[in-house]
Amino acid sequence: MTTFSPIAVATLAALGCANGFVVKSTMPSMKPLQMSEYATNHKDVAWTPSIKSGARDEILGPITNYCEDLKTVVRRKTRTVECGPINFGSDHPIVRQTMATTNTADVEDSIAQIMRCADKGFDLVRITVQGKREANAAMKIREGLFKKGYDIPLCADMHFQPKVALMVADAVEKIRINPGNFADGRKDFEEKVYETEEDYIMEREYLFDAMLPLVEKCKALNRAMRIGTNHGSLSSRVLSFYGDTPRGMVESAIEFADICRSQDYHNFVFSMKASNPLVMVQSYRLLAAEQYRLGWDYPLHLGVTEAGEGEDGRMKSAIGIGTLLADGLGDTIRVSLTEDPEFEYEPCNRLAEIASTRLATNPEAGARQAATKTFTDTRDITTFARRKGAVLEKREDESVDASGFLCPDGSVISVVTPEMFTKENIPYLYAGLGCKTAVGMPFKDIATSDSIFLRTVPPSTDGDARTALRRLAEVSVGLIAPVEELEKDPLPNSIAHMSLDDAIARKGELPPGAIRLAIEVHGDEEEDQLKQLKSLDPAMIFINTAPGISNLHSSRRLFELIKSEDIQTSVIHHYQTSDSDSNELALQMGTRVGSLLTDGLGDGVMVEQVGDNDGFTLDFLRKTSFSLLQGCRMRSTKTEFVSCPSCGRTLFDLQETTAKITEETGHLPGVTVAVMGCIVNGPGEMADADFGYVGTIPGKIDLYYGKEVVRKNVPEEDAVLELVDLIKEYGMWKDKEPAEEEEEESLVAA
Repeated sequence: MTTFSPIAVATLAALGCANGFVVKSTMPSMKPLQMSEYATNHKDVAWTPSIKSGARDEILGPITNYCEDLKTVVRRKTRTVECGPINFGSDHPIVRQTMATTNTADVEDSIAQIMRCADKGFDLVRITVQGKREANAAMKIREGLFKKGYDIPLCADMHFQPKVALMVADAVEKIRINPGNFADGRKDFEEKVYETEEDYIMEREYLFDAMLPLVEKCKALNRAMRIGTNHGSLSSRVLSFYGDTPRGMVESAIEFADICRSQDYHNFVFSMKASNPLVMVQSYRLLAAEQYRLGWDYPLHLGVTEAGEGEDGRMKSAIGIGTLLADGLGDTIRVSLTEDPEFEYEPCNRLAEIASTRLATNPEAGARQAATKTFTDTRDITTFARRKGAVLEKREDESVDASGFLCPDGSVISVVTPEMFTKENIPYLYAGLGCKTAVGMPFKDIATSDSIFLRTVPPSTDGDARTALRRLAEVSVGLIAPVEELEKDPLPNSIAHMSLDDAIARKGELPPGAIRLAIEVHGDEEEDQLKQLKSLDPAMIFINTAPGISNLHSSRRLFELIKSEDIQTSVIHHYQTSDSDSNELALQMGTRVGSLLTDGLGDGVMVEQVGDNDGFTLDFLRKTSFSLLQGCRMRSTKTEFVSCPSCGRTLFDLQETTAKITEETGHLPGVTVAVMGCIVNGPGEMADADFGYVGTIPGKIDLYYGKEVVRKNVPEEDAVLELVDLIKEYGMWKDKEPAEEEEEESLVAA
């Protein structure tokens, strides 16, 4: 059982408690602490009861919920946190923010960039403050912005420097501290051994003493604070006790919040950032769940750190941020891209807009959620487990190998149209599907579409088209077509696609030529209908949600029933889009499909263009689909880049360098390369990387293997090739495959 000092007990009583611990800290009747009641040392802090010893469960009961409602999208109720002219919290719009990439000491350049960000629409800009010089510059930046009529609040990004944080608190409206390196930053990655939890707790004295002056100053000046835990920069202390885990991230943040609360300071928000969207989602949900049982209501700042650039960066951000916003979690967001900060606004703002359209307070969204049939949600947000649907097996009585129609790590199914099968277009069809070719014959590669879907089947009289289809089937590409099409003109070795109603009516009978069954469900079926999926035993199930119900909630319902009935069939998300903008497509797919894949719900995706829009190429949609799967940590088909978005600490041209590294190493599926502008994000972010490229001093680069520096002070002009050499040294390199001569000739001829 956890025990508290007399002052800690008084603190609990003053904050409103039951059974010796805070149950509701936000009650209107909360009595403010008197000055004499504030904790003056770590022993006086009412530390949150231990999770490891079981005391938290014993005192507060188990975790119950992580969001307001599992059946509708309702924003989690959070307190108002003041930050100059803006407010964070559920009573206010989602705050959109970014981070300056200028050298903070360059006052005029920083002012100009911050003004551009404000003009773009951002509500807050974060600046890096690595020393006294930058703290002094921050004051001049603040004054300069006021003189130019800009009151956009500034946030100082602090690492390693508690004393500098005290200085800059006079200049800015918000301080971001990282528990991993602000006061607990003795990061050496050496394994610490704590014989008991008491040994671990003893080090809280150091945390309290380092943090207390900043808390007192922020409270006196009414400054906001972000307790920003980062998966890649957990302290060696936390890593040794909790491991590199979401639980470690949460417990690290709670310790710092306890210090704030011991001074009756509540003007702070939390963040739980990670470059891995799955870790990020689990960490935020776990923190939200802990806040519910602790009676806390602090806002959440959402972000996927080091997301990268282009559609991949937007996709990864949408997967993480969009998933949480769909749960009603999040009060402020930042999309971290390896681009100039102004370019972060559109995806940041768009994710906020998408979130608002999904709230139950929106009449259309509320109606869709209300129309979704009821179900019991049994997901466990304290852990992650992916449901893996069954892959197909080769049958002796079939002339093609169906085992390649789906991939166990995640499947991509491409929609093709009849015009793609003209004689002159067939080479481009193969290329668009990601096939290799030799003498005009297609072969599967690592990122080839697993199957294709044909709404209209080329007639059997079209010899060129039927030959192309036969060749695809012979290399284990599945041929899926509506049962009506196959009945009109059979397609050998095809997969018959039909609705669940039709499949039940036909008792699963296949049309001539078809060898397997695919069933489409819409989410509005009755439970008795869905249970028949087991006896029908389809090769795959497609989810194509009916327009009048919630895709998120109806899909969760379907997976609950699949689990309860022990249905092993692979489930493919059928995403239909009328978008014509590639960035919008990435955001929508990441939000809509990614929010299910992050829970391990789904085995692949099929993207179909509908309406008048057919602006995306077959190749682009295939690559975007694979990017979604890789962003959800399913199927790796290219190098994964963990690339920081740059800031005033960056010691080289991050965008140019990232482009060079991508060009040299982007063909290595299963390999993760981190590109970090400075030491702050360097060693820590190696948590998600095999190799790291980290700026140390101007013109010099350190190269990492995992968390270990293996080559130090490499001249910047040599560093990219040295990185390639390092990858080769550790046996993870393969040469780029030259374009097949026959393929080039066939495309030229076409």
